[in-house]
Amino acid sequence: MNTRADQLKAFDRLLTIMDELRAQCPWDKKQTMETLRHLTIEETYELGDAILDNDLEEVKKELGDVLLHIVFYSKIGSETNDFDIADVCNGICEKLISRHPHIYGDVKVENEEDVKRNWENLKLKEGKKSVLEGVPNSLPALVKANRIQEKVAGVGFDWEEPSQVLEKVEEELKELKAEIDFNNQDAIESEFGDVMFSMVNYARFLNVNPENALERTNKKFSKRFQYLEEKAQALNKPLKEMTLAEMDVFWEEAKKL
Repeated sequence: MNTRADQLKAFDRLLTIMDELRAQCPWDKKQTMETLRHLTIEETYELGDAILDNDLEEVKKELGDVLLHIVFYSKIGSETNDFDIADVCNGICEKLISRHPHIYGDVKVENEEDVKRNWENLKLKEGKKSVLEGVPNSLPALVKANRIQEKVAGVGFDWEEPSQVLEKVEEELKELKAEIDFNNQDAIESEFGDVMFSMVNYARFLNVNPENALERTNKKFSKRFQYLEEKAQALNKPLKEMTLAEMDVFWEEAKKL
């Protein structure tokens, strides 16, 4: 591993390159925070994919892309004298110190849950009116549901036992079935959302990240379906012309791979 001196030298090199690109490259000179935003989101998702695939070489590359964006935003901020990379670094350092009084102060904690509760209470003391202020509106719904539940649990609004959450899931399923029987589409959508929200909550009690779990299933399904497509192509038979029974044979084969 590199020494701290090597790490600082590498970071300084990146800052220098960013300065040069911003001054000399037509594309880099043109960028604004708004034009970079969607690219940053894309890079973050690519990092997430690499982490799920456990491809550490790819994780390293994607971290570099994300770091570049942080440096890029900071460079733009410095050009308007609003902030620079030092302000960004010092800002997060101060936040970490203030949010960890059990490390940098005299607060005592027993476990991770104490740390989480203390974290949310500190944010309220900093002026936040709601513990939910830290949940971005633009988050995908599944991720947002998970973050909302983590936030409110941090201040004690939570179930006591996993069994209680499972009972809630079962209750919501019954309510969904009732609305399906009535064929009320608006109510069906509402109850379906309640089922998903309660499932996300149950995942938290099982120490499962629902976004990761669903994405793993997406990848698993896609891999098996692509195997099915390959087998159909080898038989020179379009999927539309295959029966479900024929497709199921290859699907079962794919499950064994």
